[in-house]
Amino acid sequence: MKVGVVTFPGTLDDVDAQRAVRIAGDEAVALWHGDHDLKGVDAVVLPGGFSYGDYLRCGAISRFSPVMTEVIEAAKKGLPVLGICNGFQILCESHLLPGALIRNEARKFVCRDQRLRIENTSTLWTSSYEQGQEITVVLKNGEGNFVADEATLDMLEGEGRVVARYVGPNPNGSMRDIAGITNERGNVVGLMPHPEHAVEELTGPGTDGLGFFTSLAQRVFA
Repeated sequence: MKVGVVTFPGTLDDVDAQRAVRIAGDEAVALWHGDHDLKGVDAVVLPGGFSYGDYLRCGAISRFSPVMTEVIEAAKKGLPVLGICNGFQILCESHLLPGALIRNEARKFVCRDQRLRIENTSTLWTSSYEQGQEITVVLKNGEGNFVADEATLDMLEGEGRVVARYVGPNPNGSMRDIAGITNERGNVVGLMPHPEHAVEELTGPGTDGLGFFTSLAQRVFA
């Protein structure tokens, strides 16, 4: 299948995301922020970085880019979309996911290997994992603190829409240790840590992140 990876000005992890897509056995298609064209892809990844310099708020300007007009419309129709780190922030700014990502509680940039627990394996991006499985991937962010009002948090919990939680000390202060969430349909997932940096034994902390990319074909073409 064809998986589009969007590049915005300031994106850092598009090449890594493309590589993860290829390792998972799919075709990576480069998408440009200024184009109204998804090139017929079957899914989209919004990678990490500092799109548009993170001016105003992280993801606030990217949300209005031409390519996001197409992504938002397609996601509402069921297109699988994975937002990683800055991509998660963009999904929240686009109102495809609830809540927001704000400055880390300790006011410091965090970069480390991070343990996660997979809470929801029914999404298009997590079906390769087992319920409750613990994995280790890379975390690197300065604005990774997920926040929402209590009603929204209760809704996410009650509907099983928390995709992953931090295991051990909370690295950025995210409410209820939330590391990733999904929309009601399960086709849009936002994740603060970086699974694309954990897909090869040679680099990163093993291959625990690969499941986010192999899940896609299993669910879409099952």
